[in-house]
This record gives sequence, C-alpha cells and structure tokens, in this order.
Amino acid sequence: MSEFFQSSIGAEELEKMPLKSFPGTIEVIDKFNFRYTAAIAYLMTQKVIGFDTETRPSFEAHHYHHDVALLQLSGEDKAFLFRLNSLGLRKGLRNILANPRILKVGAAVKDDIRALQSLAPFKAASFVDLQRIVWEWGIKDKSVKKMSALILGFRISKTQQLSNWEADSLSSAQRLYAATDAWVCREMYYKLLNSPKNPLIFDEQTNTKEG
Repeated sequence: MSEFFQSSIGAEELEKMPLKSFPGTIEVIDKFNFRYTAAIAYLMTQKVIGFDTETRPSFEAHHYHHDVALLQLSGEDKAFLFRLNSLGLRKGLRNILANPRILKVGAAVKDDIRALQSLAPFKAASFVDLQRIVWEWGIKDKSVKKMSALILGFRISKTQQLSNWEADSLSSAQRLYAATDAWVCREMYYKLLNSPKNPLIFDEQTNTKEG
C-alpha cells in the first residue's frame, strides 16, 4: 500500500467513506459579552485554528449580495461560531485574523478574507489555503469534501451549505456543519504536515477551485 495520498476520488467511492463531524464543543457567539471575551481568549492561545465563513445564499441572478453572516474559528476540541450579522467584526476577532503567530487554515481563503475586510478593515496575516498547497502532496481534488476524504479518510456532510445563515437562530444541523467545515481544515493541515510529500508535476496541476 502506497504511503502517498490518492490524487482524486470519484462520487461513488466518496459516498462509501464513513461520515464524520466535529466531535468537540460548539459555541455560538452573537453578543459582545463574557462568552465572546472567553472565546477570544481561548483562540489567542492557539497556534493553529481552522477557519471558514458562511454567507446567506442568493438564488436570484440579480439579487443583492449578502454580507458574511458567520465566521467559524476552531481549535482541536472547541469551535466558535461568530454571528457577524448581529455581532459585527469586532476588534478581538480582527486581532486574531491579523495575528502572525496564529495560523488560520481554510480553503479558498482569499475570497473569505476579502468579504470580511468589507465589514471592517484589518491586515490579514498567517493564512493557509489548503487548495493552494495540496498539490505538494499529490492531491488534485480541491473541494473540502473531497480533500477531507483523500487526506483524512472520511467524508463530511455539505447538506446545510445553502441554508439561511441569517436565520434568527441556527439549527443544530447548521451549527454542526459550520463547526465541522472549520475544524476539518485544521485536521487536514496537521495530517499533511505529518505526511510525505509527493508533488504533482506541472501538467497535473489544476487551478480549478471546487466548492
């Protein structure tokens, strides 16, 4: 059996993978209070955190583009879901996003950063985009779902992706989905760091970014 990762995975093989989700504590933060302060304090102690955002989807071609509704930041056993539509991108969060000593790992992070900067200015630092580095380990597929299967050996659910992230309250399924998306990026990063590289040759590399 090869010690290297499989380069891609088909839909049928993917569906046979075991389903897994974030196993830790999920906390929704929608007010500037002691829970917000405690969340920031926890995240400031982390060396690597998983990063993702969610935006209310627009299904009409010329519909107003919504602002980022949710920012997910996850450690190994705690995930925080910051409801930016009610909380705003406060200074403590901006400090984390701009902190060069805290690695923020996600997928297609450039778009997320730009959307967050439209809420409040900050200088992004120490972000890792998994889609831009997986080729070094021989991986072609770039969706979070497929990368998770190839790197970690399990699949994650994406059924809540197009749900309403500006709802009055987030459902348990939304909370688990959001936490998992951030956490799994952190898990993939650590697994890659501890795995041998097998870079794709130039002709094998693809610039396609899957959702």
